[in-house]
Amino acid sequence: MTIQPQPQSIVAAQRARAPATCAKPGSNLPGLTLPFARNQEIYVADAPVSFIYRVVSGAVRTVSGLRDGRRQVAAFYLPGEVFGLEAGGTHHLSAEAVTETQLALTSRSVLEWTATRDHEAVAQMWSLATHALARTQDHLLVLGRMNAGERVASFLIDIAERSNSGDVVNLPMGRGDIADYLGLTIETISRTLHEFEERQLIALPNCRMVKLLDVAKLQSMDAERTRRGRG
Repeated sequence: MTIQPQPQSIVAAQRARAPATCAKPGSNLPGLTLPFARNQEIYVADAPVSFIYRVVSGAVRTVSGLRDGRRQVAAFYLPGEVFGLEAGGTHHLSAEAVTETQLALTSRSVLEWTATRDHEAVAQMWSLATHALARTQDHLLVLGRMNAGERVASFLIDIAERSNSGDVVNLPMGRGDIADYLGLTIETISRTLHEFEERQLIALPNCRMVKLLDVAKLQSMDAERTRRGRG
């Protein structure tokens, strides 16, 4: 069930607390925080874009349903990251909470209103758009040019870097989500992780925790993305 905040009350409150400065992308967007349960719908594809969202805690996935009934996970969003910014007036994908999640909602009208009065807000919106484009291009390259092992290595390195977790990666998403994100099967994800463990590239203390034992080797596999993209 999708939560439908009361737009007028949120808009009024957010205009009173519009951002003054711009730090990293999305960090200064004004917002009222709301909780979402595990697997709860945040918005659906083709719904009007009313809010921009920042992940305070938990994780979010954006998904697209395929004609054959399967789904493609387009992106994951972790704490501090912003999603829901669209070029048009409607959402192209659906968004769901992966785990229990707290989101800060910023009215799109408030963001646009602020941008007309604050050059730093315009720069922030531009930065959000370019970050989203770069992430999309990167993911397309992973799907189009990398084998299963390289995709999983790239995913682990990416999550570790984005979550600033060092050598220990706590995955909020299950293997089904990872498979739908990387265009693989759950069996391939499990087999690849087991192979990485046998090669002592990683350790698997439990199904949601991955310890990176040989970051350099995983990074060398991930580097294939760059080399092949230039070919």
